[in-house]
Amino acid sequence: MMVEFLQRNPRVATAFVALAAVFGAMVVHRLARAVLRRLVRGSLMLQSMLTATERAGSAVLPLLALMAVWQAAPNDLPFIGTVRHMNGLLLIGAMTWWFMSFINGFAEGVLARHPSTVEDNLNARRIQTQTKVLSRSAMVIVLIAGTAMALMTFPGARRWAPACWLRPACSASSAAAARPVFSNLIAGLQLALAQPIRLDDVLIVKGEWGRVEEITGTYVVLKIWDERRLIIPLQWFIENPFENWTRTGSQILGTVFLYRTTARRWTRSAPRPGRITEAAPEWDQRVFGVQVTDASERAMQVRILVSAANSGAAFDLRCKLREGVLAFPAREYPGSLPQVRSPQPVMEPAAA
Repeated sequence: MMVEFLQRNPRVATAFVALAAVFGAMVVHRLARAVLRRLVRGSLMLQSMLTATERAGSAVLPLLALMAVWQAAPNDLPFIGTVRHMNGLLLIGAMTWWFMSFINGFAEGVLARHPSTVEDNLNARRIQTQTKVLSRSAMVIVLIAGTAMALMTFPGARRWAPACWLRPACSASSAAAARPVFSNLIAGLQLALAQPIRLDDVLIVKGEWGRVEEITGTYVVLKIWDERRLIIPLQWFIENPFENWTRTGSQILGTVFLYRTTARRWTRSAPRPGRITEAAPEWDQRVFGVQVTDASERAMQVRILVSAANSGAAFDLRCKLREGVLAFPAREYPGSLPQVRSPQPVMEPAAA
């Protein structure tokens, strides 16, 4: 009876088979996920990839099962062509989502294996920068390919594409529209391979000091020292010069310039630059030097050269040197420091 009823009602039979196919796909997905979780238990990267593709896989398998049902269904069913087309679009979207999730999971696994929290994180930052930029570029390519495949399922798009490429005006406008996307994509690949900048690098860009906080597929986020963010297109780093203070390491030299006269000698009890530097925890004990770099009829210029582990420590050390060296003579021997006196204004007598 049931078989005869389904044979006389192909719509109901197709719907029943579709529900069974979706249920079976969901069961297969759950079983496969449980088995794979046991198999990849010892691999951090494979666990990351499996977790990232879990939701997308739960959409791909039912859509694949439904596609098989719709293709096997009779062609004379109402709206079967539209249903097949919609299922194909959803399947393309789900597959695009799955591939992008797979790439993202692979990148997250690589990042987890190379944390940047260690003290010497130069190699980790290099790997993280390459992984993030290349994975995002790959996801952009997958997204473009998925969108193109979805558009090509429409008959009008299939007819329009060859004709557009044959017309110079249409092809030129298409190339102009796609130029920003591909230029940023190529710039991202250049940054990932050549690596003029990396994540957490200290840069001087347009007179601003900051750290590279994020590198996306189209721009770089520079975190300025005062918590502002400077957004810079990727293409800018390829076409313009900039300073990178951590290209090969974070160690840096700092200079402090002082100006004093020779009219009076300071006593031995005065704080000397060497004592201040040795007592400062910011000094990394690599470089220290005091030199008279210039002299004029008014004062001589003294340069103190010190080293630090990073630019932040160097800035703090320079401030401590200035405060410590200038505090004593400013208090005990103010005449030993150069002074610029402005003329006193002449007070005119009050009118009678």
